[in-house]
Amino acid sequence: MKELSYTISQVSEKIGVSAYTLRYYDKEGLLPFVKRTSSGRRIFEDSDLEFIAVIYCLKKQECR
Repeated sequence: MKELSYTISQVSEKIGVSAYTLRYYDKEGLLPFVKRTSSGRRIFEDSDLEFIAVIYCLKKQECR
């Protein structure tokens, strides 16, 4: 089954993390798996969203 793909704004809205934060995570190397289009735009998949949610949760220290 093929995973759906999302833009950075869709991910931002879906997870509740700002696009700025997502770009920061990518810049810091936390999102090495995120694919890019030929023009350099990030393309996120469902599995990426789960991973980002975990990173964000750990950052907020809400996971126990």
